[in-house]
Amino acid sequence: MSVSQTDPALLLPALLGQPIEHVHRDGVEYVLLGTAHVSRSSVDAVEALLEHEHFDAVAVELCDSRAQSMRDPEAFKQMDLLKVIRQGKAGMVAASLVLSTFQKRLADQSGIQPGAEMKAAMDRAEQRGLPLWLIDREVGTTLKRAWRSVGFWQRFGLLGGLLASVFEREQIEQVEIERLKQGDLLEGAFSEFASESKPLYESLIGERDAFMAARLREEAAQAASSESRRVLVVIGAGHLKGLGELLRSQRDDPADKVAELAATPPKARWPKWLAAGLVLLVFAAIAWAFHRNTALGAQALLDWVLFTGGFAALGALAAGGHPLSILAAFIAAPIKPFRPGIPAGGISAMAEAWVRRPRVIDFDTLRDDIVHWSGWWKNRVARTLLNFFLVSVGTIIGEYSAGIHIFKSLF
Repeated sequence: MSVSQTDPALLLPALLGQPIEHVHRDGVEYVLLGTAHVSRSSVDAVEALLEHEHFDAVAVELCDSRAQSMRDPEAFKQMDLLKVIRQGKAGMVAASLVLSTFQKRLADQSGIQPGAEMKAAMDRAEQRGLPLWLIDREVGTTLKRAWRSVGFWQRFGLLGGLLASVFEREQIEQVEIERLKQGDLLEGAFSEFASESKPLYESLIGERDAFMAARLREEAAQAASSESRRVLVVIGAGHLKGLGELLRSQRDDPADKVAELAATPPKARWPKWLAAGLVLLVFAAIAWAFHRNTALGAQALLDWVLFTGGFAALGALAAGGHPLSILAAFIAAPIKPFRPGIPAGGISAMAEAWVRRPRVIDFDTLRDDIVHWSGWWKNRVARTLLNFFLVSVGTIIGEYSAGIHIFKSLF
């Protein structure tokens, strides 16, 4: 509920009109403050509550990685790019960077850094020596669960939306900023899709409400039971209703609920089986071509090499890759079926990072460079990630194109 005329918080002008809800459970009073991620008034409300009221702990809608990013914005400069590629995390890092461009555009346009109220809550908790509870689910897990919650064609829409945000130069419409003042930053980045897809909305909002409710109960249970506890919970206004209801009604064991919602769902097997089936069919066709005629078989094998290697190399070329990374893409793509492990995009990207090692200035200017689409080709870190993506896409296109061409030539 919003602060009313009879609320004692009337003594704090910064809280007038701010959405605040009190939930009592298991001997703990949770004071839920719904904030706007791009509003100075939310920062003022956080500071006023911590300045004038007593709390035993502060909880914020952040995960460890996002909290670390806020505490140390320069931490990403320590990123080991080659390690990221080898571990198969290049796509997730690229998606996170694209989302950061959305946040930076918001910051430039609104004059306040998104999440400033969370940073204020962390700072004030530290100054007062209060325990800080990070209650949100890891953003990488949320993105993976969101990605795997939707169908094949919806994924193209999400991917297209992310790519469009890279090339978007216009200011974010005021209506979008106002929506963020009452919603969630992740939901805002995918607002069009989240509103139309129940599974996507559930991954981005509903599951996180349940996760945060369980985390609050888990943290409270670990504190001394004899204490009279009062916890300030700073969350986006879009989570206020759902979190409040779940905090009252949730009956699951909190540790079990956290583990359940923190798990990454397994990848769908059918795309892998489909790709493997296609490759087997293509190589069966090549073997049949050799059986019919050696020259015909050699031509079919050459077609496989040229199509898969050619499209992969085009991906590296489109990413502005070094000639060595283009060559690596051309060589790695045709032998992908016989070389499990790092994909052709990863091999090409590692070659790119090895030849054109990212400089200190590339990490220094990364977040500013990628706000503009040309920065993805200008910055060596961003270009390496772009290389990974475009070569991977080129390899897939090449495999299907090769299969269609070979079958047409044989049957």
